[in-house]
Amino acid sequence: MKLILKLIIFLLNIIYLVLKLLPTNSKKILIMSRQSNKKSLDIKLIERSLRKDYKVVTLCKTLEGRENSTFFTKISYGFHMFRQMYHLATSKVCVLDTYIPTVSILKHKKSLKIIQMWHSNGTMKKFGYSALGKREGTTGKYAKIFKMHQNYDIILASSNEYKDHLMKGFGLENTDNILVYTLPRFDLLKSKSYEQRIKEKIYKKYPALKEKENIVYAPTFRKDEQKFEKKLKELIETFNYEKYNLIIKLHPLSKIKLNDERVIVDNSFSTFDMLFVTDKLISDYSCIIYEAGVRNIPLYFYAYDLSYYDFIRGIALDYSTLPGFTERYAKELVKDLDKKYDMKYLKEFTNKYIENTENCTEKIVDLIKENM
Repeated sequence: MKLILKLIIFLLNIIYLVLKLLPTNSKKILIMSRQSNKKSLDIKLIERSLRKDYKVVTLCKTLEGRENSTFFTKISYGFHMFRQMYHLATSKVCVLDTYIPTVSILKHKKSLKIIQMWHSNGTMKKFGYSALGKREGTTGKYAKIFKMHQNYDIILASSNEYKDHLMKGFGLENTDNILVYTLPRFDLLKSKSYEQRIKEKIYKKYPALKEKENIVYAPTFRKDEQKFEKKLKELIETFNYEKYNLIIKLHPLSKIKLNDERVIVDNSFSTFDMLFVTDKLISDYSCIIYEAGVRNIPLYFYAYDLSYYDFIRGIALDYSTLPGFTERYAKELVKDLDKKYDMKYLKEFTNKYIENTENCTEKIVDLIKENM
């Protein structure tokens, strides 16, 4: 298998060698993502600002099932890779928000500048090289074959504190090419017009959310959902519905089906948008806590499997330093919702990992233009 993969990569580089004979379009910017088949908020905001003066090509496609995907899914993604290669060969700047194999395994023109604006603000889970050997991480063998996270000219981090975590995840020796830029979506967290539009949509669908304080539970996805489902039901059974509304935001990959009139299981809005009607947030190992922190939303951590999750994936920071209450048991977590919260520490923690929340889109767009 290792030999076959190396042969495929060699053949792709031969094809790419021919594609590189095509002229570079000095006004062309390529934006790529493997996070989803849809454009993220960050991509939409950048794209909107650049389209006036540049030719912007956006390619968003995920490999459903990844290594366990079907044969036809792999073939479909293979053809998508050829599209990526053509545009990489003819663009001046490439912006991506995740690991893209064609970016790392191919030898690019010197004129192409590659900017990695990693999709996460602030740190939580280990990834890339810092998660090698973990059950949910990549094996060292495949990381080496696919030259994982190579060829980035610039990497964006939301703070100086976050640089070291990105350096380890990307397998770098230093932080020289990591620059402090916050992702574009943080502009929307401070936008009154965006807040008003989203609130109107959410309240129209869920009018009951106007009546009480809203608690949103946004858990991380777990491949084995059997224990998670049990713990989720414990939270639902012990929750105080007289005082609060409970909104559950399951991960898009979750297979759990809930049918309980006491809770709102929302599939209509993103967790990001739901923050605009959230009074308190319960999470575990998700970086949504940083967006919530910017909006001054108290944080609570339902970490019933902390040791196990650290073993199979890895936690990138000292979990005891998180701002808020951390509990293994739902009953204790529900009690914590009524306790006094340290808002000062929440602000200090958030500012440590998110250094800027003003004109984030404009600053990244200016950086892209500087590299054209």
